[in-house]
Amino acid sequence: MAFKDECGVFGIWPASEASRQTYLGLYALQHRGQEAAGMCTRDGRTLHLYKGQGHVADVFDQATLDGLPGDAAIGHTRYSTTGGNVASAAHPFMVKGRFGQLALCHNGNLTNTESLRDQLIQEGQVFSSPSDSEVILALINRAKAKDLNEAIVEALKQVEGAYSLLILSEDRLIAARDPHGFRPLALGKLNGTFVLSSETTAFDLLGAEYVREVDPGELLVMGPEGAHSLFPMERVRAKPCVFEHIYFARPDSLVFSQSVLSTRRAMGRLLARRHPVEADYVVPVPDSGVHAALGYAEASGIPFEFGLIRNHYVGRTFIEPKQHIRSFGVKVKLNPAKELLRGKRVVLVDDSLVRGTTSRKIVQMVRAAGAAEIHLRISSPPTTHSCFYGIDTPTREQLIASHQSVEDICRYIEADSLGYLTLEDLQASMKDADGMGFCYACFTGNYPVTPRDGKTTCG
Repeated sequence: MAFKDECGVFGIWPASEASRQTYLGLYALQHRGQEAAGMCTRDGRTLHLYKGQGHVADVFDQATLDGLPGDAAIGHTRYSTTGGNVASAAHPFMVKGRFGQLALCHNGNLTNTESLRDQLIQEGQVFSSPSDSEVILALINRAKAKDLNEAIVEALKQVEGAYSLLILSEDRLIAARDPHGFRPLALGKLNGTFVLSSETTAFDLLGAEYVREVDPGELLVMGPEGAHSLFPMERVRAKPCVFEHIYFARPDSLVFSQSVLSTRRAMGRLLARRHPVEADYVVPVPDSGVHAALGYAEASGIPFEFGLIRNHYVGRTFIEPKQHIRSFGVKVKLNPAKELLRGKRVVLVDDSLVRGTTSRKIVQMVRAAGAAEIHLRISSPPTTHSCFYGIDTPTREQLIASHQSVEDICRYIEADSLGYLTLEDLQASMKDADGMGFCYACFTGNYPVTPRDGKTTCG
């Protein structure tokens, strides 16, 4: 419950109702970012852009969608990290330059943003936001290449880190994924229309068929001549982010061609075998802990119960009462089922434990509801290192597992016991026999791309 959602991207080419279909696609990706949303369409002559702060349903209405005509679109739902939740950082970004009008949206995080930005500023570039995505667009616009495809390649060869990009021009839609494939990007088809999305849940809503992942290092170009792929980047071993499966993605998604629901259940089953305990109920911390808890209950034989009820109508902000209420921020989102928990031994299953402060408040809440014992089980290994590829993690000093033992953490959160999934069990859950198929840097500190600028920005 401590990690923040990341960004979601969606694109469609060509479609008679591109803006409305993109609206639905972004709606299905709302869980990946709740602070801003935006969309750009093209009508064959010009691009039309609209974006704003808030949820997708708050940013777009009938009037705004009517003002976004055309047969192709890209869209974005944003969670901010560096730069904060400011309107200037909402996606897509748009420029008009030597390749005409271009719009870009981005899920990921560059690791050399600051050096590139400083270089571009010295060359006279002006930026309107703190986003690394605007840096990519500036590099494309200033490229010396003779056409747009080559300009994008020239730009991407200068950037480092994580990106899944959608770029809309006056006559084409281009998708690009970094060579390591850190962030997901899936390709679908709907009656001859190409659809691209961070997760396949958007395809389900639209009735589109999943085709495949956009490959790491691939440039997929859709235009009047049809669709074709380029692979201009140096080939490296793919390292998709394992936290997509632990926490970020919806369980009904296919991410990196694997079912999120299945991998989370596998994590829970292995967690039960690694850290068994006698208890009356397995209780998930909703929502991301639900399927790991189901797996734990299945393997242990302990009954599964929803002992914590989540308020799904909590927005991004709420007004706290003037009178101090202990742990108000947790209580407004979760409430214990006291009649169920009273006097019971509980296995509490969550996806991660980062700072430890939220877990401590949840344990205290369940204890106050009358639970006799609380055994916290985490369906991921101890988080010991910061992420530089698009996840909003704290600095390493703020990660409790980076400087405290499991026993010390257990005492701090006031649980009766604490057990983490091991790295080997996580790899088994992901069918990654040699441990080389995913990025595990937040658990190991082994970064596939060396972070050069420190904690830079997601989108």
